[in-house]
Amino acid sequence: MEHKLASLLLCCLITISHLSTCQADPEQLQDFCVANNPTTDTTINGFFCKPASSVISDDFFFAGLAKEGNTDNIFGSSIAAGNVLSFPGLNTLGLAINRVDIAPGGVNPLHSHPRSSELVFVLKGNLLVGFISTANKFYSKVLGTGETFVIPKGLLHFQYNVGNVSATAITLFNSQLPGVVSAPLGLFGVEPAIPMEVLTKTFQVNSSIISVLESNFVN
Repeated sequence: MEHKLASLLLCCLITISHLSTCQADPEQLQDFCVANNPTTDTTINGFFCKPASSVISDDFFFAGLAKEGNTDNIFGSSIAAGNVLSFPGLNTLGLAINRVDIAPGGVNPLHSHPRSSELVFVLKGNLLVGFISTANKFYSKVLGTGETFVIPKGLLHFQYNVGNVSATAITLFNSQLPGVVSAPLGLFGVEPAIPMEVLTKTFQVNSSIISVLESNFVN
């Protein structure tokens, strides 16, 4: 009997352990954990907490999305990021928010967020929003003011202004620090550079074309 009880207990412990590892995020053990110096502290899936006695209301406030961004650049777009690095009150909450401003004909170029899905909400203008699945299928929609499109976690996607006036979108994430991998910068602006042989073979073009692309993105 004791042997059976021990075996049952062991099975229960293994099951509980397995279920806990399947959860996306652990349950919070406190009301909040405002990040303490998030740009400098060592982190393991989160930042050290600011002492609760020194937390103030402004720790839960962020005005970084209030102003339109400067779109005078090669992409014609501007991103204002409201993640834990700029908004410490988001620490451990699994949330982030960005503002995306795009000039007519501008683009928030192909990129991915390795740690988050994304919800795009258009505040003004018209944006073509699309992503590519792992089956190499392209999904897209032209969004108008007040309309929304969801982009699954980790998939390559973009926003492109198809209108003749500037467009603004708010993007929401289920991660305090979604991360971003830019396709053009990651391929042609990374340091050290990806070997030329890899890029020419990958894109089936000669080195002169790769050199032109790199010249657009290398500082």
